[in-house]
Amino acid sequence: MERYDWKRVLRTNILKLKVVGLWPPDDELYKPNAYTLWAICSITILNVGHNFFQMVNMIFVFDDLHDLVQATYITLPQVVALMKTYYVVRNMKILKELMVTLSSDMFQPKNDRQVKMIKPSFSFWRVNYVMYWTMSSGAMFFWSVYPILDKSIKEYPLPFLAWYPWNTKASPMYELTYLHQIVALLFIASTAMSVDTLIAALNIYIGAQFDILCDDIKHLFDPDSALISFNQKLISIIKHHKEIVKFAANTNKFANWIILAQFFTSAGTIGITLFQMTAVAPLSSEFFSCIAFTFSMTLEIFIYCWFGNEVEIKSRNVVYTVFKSNWTDASMEVKKNMIFFVMRCQRPVKMSALNLFYLSLDTFMRILRAAWSYFALLNQVSSR
Repeated sequence: MERYDWKRVLRTNILKLKVVGLWPPDDELYKPNAYTLWAICSITILNVGHNFFQMVNMIFVFDDLHDLVQATYITLPQVVALMKTYYVVRNMKILKELMVTLSSDMFQPKNDRQVKMIKPSFSFWRVNYVMYWTMSSGAMFFWSVYPILDKSIKEYPLPFLAWYPWNTKASPMYELTYLHQIVALLFIASTAMSVDTLIAALNIYIGAQFDILCDDIKHLFDPDSALISFNQKLISIIKHHKEIVKFAANTNKFANWIILAQFFTSAGTIGITLFQMTAVAPLSSEFFSCIAFTFSMTLEIFIYCWFGNEVEIKSRNVVYTVFKSNWTDASMEVKKNMIFFVMRCQRPVKMSALNLFYLSLDTFMRILRAAWSYFALLNQVSSR
């Protein structure tokens, strides 16, 4: 059977990470070369620089609730994107090791049946990928052109509130600053979305491996595969399970702080964006940007929680699959090994953020409820 290319689903994602300086060529790490220089320059100028000017501006508008909210709901996720950049660079070795593990023989599907079995998960990931990028692109479009659509371009407004040590109300500094903000927005958004969908894909890989493992267990005692002893095949399955658990642990190690930062800020960001939506003119470009941004932020949390929840569900299926195999005809040695295997598999694999909370649909609903609470609080404070 032809080898299955696990990276195929991530080709577009990897390409975008390469562009923003977060994916050294092949399985290499950062080295003293042109690509590393590009990564340093682009991240410093576009990511760090843009965040710095926006955060300084928040100091000057701290006493104005409207301006503070307008600055916060955009700046907060961009600061999280900066954190994602840092932890991707810091944990690049772990990430590249995960990619190497995916290419190992143990992680390969054994037949066409297993390939067909794992395809629905990747198809659903692609649907969420397209929806996420569509919603985010809509928000970026309206942010970028709202001074033009609102016909306020003569007043030299910038897409985002920020402080600069030069006069942005005069040409050509206005045009250059405007261009910097748009390019930085595209860069930061591409970074954040690519990292989010990459982590979701890693969770899909874990779930797919559990699907393959369950299929191997289900057909453990098929007579057409009796060339190898049942006990040897069971030992191979146990080793595969250990590698999956190790892969999940390394994925958690890579994404721990990213998920933690994302989840702690998402509820506040969604709540502030909903409040901002009530403060802008209805049907204006800012209004539509708030709608698109709210949907993209909600979808961002959903893909974390959904695919993390799938890992737990599929890891639980291993225990039940053991009893679907024709284990009653197995030898006593095989039965004993199966008992130990089942006892280990009773502890499901759960994706978490530093074990503070787990990626699950229950967590997703909690974040949405917290976001609504923030919105209600801001609305109440504003009405006073």
